[in-house]
Amino acid sequence: MKLTSKTDLEAPIGFVYATLADFPTWEREVVRRGVEIERPADSPHTGKGATWRVRAPYRGKVRKVQIQVTDAVQDDKLVFGIDAPSIEGTSMLELISLSPRRTRLRLTLDVRPKTLAARLFINTLRLAKRRVDTRFDKRVAQLAARIEEMYQRSRSQTEKA
Repeated sequence: MKLTSKTDLEAPIGFVYATLADFPTWEREVVRRGVEIERPADSPHTGKGATWRVRAPYRGKVRKVQIQVTDAVQDDKLVFGIDAPSIEGTSMLELISLSPRRTRLRLTLDVRPKTLAARLFINTLRLAKRRVDTRFDKRVAQLAARIEEMYQRSRSQTEKA
């Protein structure tokens, strides 16, 4: 199943990329939400090859997922590989500069089932595609709003200094 969403941000492409690639900040954010994260010892902290083992509660069970940066191009895109016992997939964040202070973020999530149970779950999501797309768009818009807010805060702090 493939989900795609795009949104425009009032922030320069360099700031948006740096915010998305600030992995320690995102790690702290998900830990605050009750998700367990483990970084393998041989994993780089940034860039291609950075890996996380994630354990998170979902639908009454603790799910284990391994996420790895498979491609990272400065100010262009971040690609993550997703591997779990029942699903695998990729997530791609693409950035396009619309103007010096405006950036378009396009997020694509492609998930493929490995098991029969996962296939049934994904087929159920396909039946509710419109609702799933709406929720996905809403989450991407929330991410964009958060990045814009961070950019506005950083601008106001530099203007005060």
